[in-house]
Amino acid sequence: MAEKKGEKPTHLTKEGLKHYQEKLAYLKGEKTMEIARRIEIARGFGDLSENSEYDDAKQEQMENEQEKKRIEAILSNYVLIDDENLDTDCVRLGQVVVLYDYEFEEDVEYYLVGSSEADPLKGMISNESPVGEAILGKKKGEDVDVQTPGGVVRYQIKDIKIPQK
Repeated sequence: MAEKKGEKPTHLTKEGLKHYQEKLAYLKGEKTMEIARRIEIARGFGDLSENSEYDDAKQEQMENEQEKKRIEAILSNYVLIDDENLDTDCVRLGQVVVLYDYEFEEDVEYYLVGSSEADPLKGMISNESPVGEAILGKKKGEDVDVQTPGGVVRYQIKDIKIPQK
């Protein structure tokens, strides 16, 4: 997908692209129909001014529309992370990076993805996060200092891997 001029694109893995495409299809189809049924049933309860079921369904409809717009914006301006031709000479988006944390004397492993796919609890960090920014472009064996809200954290890049499918 081509980048839109003046707008920063979202970086997506193939899995992330598929996730957003499937989620948008669900929101436009099944979810929209489900909400429409709820609104229709709630209308049957009478006076809409004091109808909490109707209010809840309308709120959900608004949230669904906002989520559809958010995902459509992502899908209208993204860059697909090329994980087919990745090499491991330096850290790039779409790679798994093993870092040695000097403070805790342990290895941590992160999958470097675009910001819309980041999920630190699953080990997926954004290229825009402090750690992601610090390691991007670095080579195996290099030390990096990461400025975090709690102070500077020092890592060594132990390994750069292509993610397993």
